[in-house]
Parts: sequence; C-alpha cells; structure tokens
Amino acid sequence: MKPKYQELFEDIKSKILTGDYEAGERIPTESALQDIYKVSRHTVRKAILELANEGYLRSEKGSGTYVSDQYQAKSRENANNKIIGVITTYISDYIFPSIIRGVEGKLNEENYSLLLASTNNDAAQEKKALEMMLSFGVNGLIVEPTKSNLYNPNLSYYLSFKAQGIPFVMINAHYEELEVPFFCLDDVQSSYLATKELISKGHTQIGLISKTDDLQGKYRMKGYIKALGEYRLQFQPEHVLSFNTETKGDLHANLETFLAENKEALTALVCYNDEVGLEVVTVCRKLGISIPDELSIIGQDNSYIAKTANIKLSTLTHPQEQMGREAADWIIKKLKNHKDLPNETYYQPVLIPGETIKKLE
Repeated sequence: MKPKYQELFEDIKSKILTGDYEAGERIPTESALQDIYKVSRHTVRKAILELANEGYLRSEKGSGTYVSDQYQAKSRENANNKIIGVITTYISDYIFPSIIRGVEGKLNEENYSLLLASTNNDAAQEKKALEMMLSFGVNGLIVEPTKSNLYNPNLSYYLSFKAQGIPFVMINAHYEELEVPFFCLDDVQSSYLATKELISKGHTQIGLISKTDDLQGKYRMKGYIKALGEYRLQFQPEHVLSFNTETKGDLHANLETFLAENKEALTALVCYNDEVGLEVVTVCRKLGISIPDELSIIGQDNSYIAKTANIKLSTLTHPQEQMGREAADWIIKKLKNHKDLPNETYYQPVLIPGETIKKLE
C-alpha cells in the first residue's frame, strides 16, 4: 500500500501533467489540500516538497505554492532532441518486437530517437508511461491501447497531448471514445476469413476462443459470428471460451475443461491468435485429441511463434513491421505539417494454409 504522501504527490502531479493545474497557477493551500485529501499537514508538506524537488511546484513566501514552468522548459528542451514515444502493451514477446522494429527503422531514417514503454495491458502502468512521455516532452507518440474494449481511466492524458499539439496515433486498436488516427488489422475480416476457411473444409460445429478486454477480441468475435450467419450456421454461446488479461494465466486449465466437455460437439476452433492456437495444440496433445484429425484449428497474426513451432499452424497475416513503420511515418509527416493524412488505416489479412485444418468428407 502506498504512503499517503505518495498518493497525494501522484495526484497533484497528474493534475499538472493533464493541465488541470496550469503553469504559473497557484494550487490549493495546505489547509485546503488537507480537507480535500483527508490527510495531515505533515503529509501535505512532504508531497509538496517532493513535487518541488522534481521541479513541478515552487513556493513563494507569503503568497502560496505555484505550478512551476521549470518542467515545461525541460520538456521543450527535450522536444528539440526529436524523440518519439512508443507505448505498447508488451515489448519482448509475440508480434511486438516486429512492430517496434518497424517503428525504429523509420525513426532512424529520419534521425529521431525512440523512447519506449510498456503497460503489460494494465491501465495503472499506462498512466505511468503517459506521465513519463509528457514529462519528457516527446515530439509525438505511438500507442497500442491498454484493454481497448473497456473504459480507459487515462483519457485525460490523451486529451492533454491534443491540447499541447503533440500528435499521437494508435496501433492494433484504438479507444472508441477518442477521435484519434489509427493503424489496425481488419480484425473482423481476419476472423471472418478464418471461420470461412473452416466452413469451406466442411466444418459446421466450430468453436471460438476469444479475448474480451481488447478491441481485437470484440472484432474477431464479430467476424466469427458474421461468417456463421452468412452460411446459416447457428451461433452457440456454449461453443465460445472467453478469457481476459487477468484470467490468461488460467487459460491452459480452462482449455482442458472446455475441450474435454466439447470433444464430441466441436470439429474445429477459431483461435483469438497464434499464441492461443498453440496453447490449444498443447492441451490437445495432453488430452489425446489428434490435430487435425479430431480437431481442426486456425490461429491469427502469423507470429514468429507460429513460424517456429513444431506444427505448421494455419493462420492469417498481420502487417506487424509495416504497421510500425507506417505509424512512425504518419507521426513524422504530421510533425512536418503534411496535410490529408489518413485517420484510419486498415490492413487486409491473407490466409496462410498450414497443417492444422482437415477437410471433412
């Protein structure tokens, strides 16, 4: 549990960074802060001292405590260094190294530096990353949203970037509450094509493994339902296994139960992504379910883990490096005042056949 002064420190700092307290503005008195936060005078003074030490506040004897413009001067100084911030949910696994490689390649060509942060798909960590980017004075920002299918408590930070004229763009998903440019795979089409491929091979009892807290999961479920409807196959909720960021650790055990219960009912599965698809492979081997003879599966994203697995997973493409490069290019062009830049860019997936789908006779 955080000390009370730390909570007060972080809240006032957040208000400064998001513009609730502007440079040169006097913040509430110590007594008022005591009443607002229900803390002691000692706690208030300790938080104010920390904020002053970091350059966010300055005190004038007999007048009060004011928001310093020292941190803004530092931000402007850093902005001259041509730095683009990149925030992703993860850094070192799945498709993210390829995305970051694309961003970095373009930035290097234009003599920009990259400031990288990850959120682990956690809103509190996203807040810290956004505060770091604002404090550092990045020229622009590329963001993969955190839990993009849920309400995000950090929207005020993005509005602060807008207010300060700092361009930002989103990749893989976007916050639907914000008007923000984005670069995304057409996730509806990806799952639609995945489901359609299984149907074309004679499968009619097709399940889905879906992630619920990211927008990709919402849209990939939509594509699955769209394909079923187009071919007049019934959507059956009991054939869907869902998970989220917090329950991902239980996915292996939940897949065991789901596959054991539906062994006779399902002949195929559309998986949220390749990582889930390969987890299904592992569980099927444990349960003695033969792939693809007894169960056909298809992943999505054409990730490096699918390319290096000991089974050739049927999957669909994801632009990865291209997406990162084009997002960086958009930011740089925006900083150069280019006009008519796209607000929405959707990449079309392409099927990559593998050995995990069997054609039914």
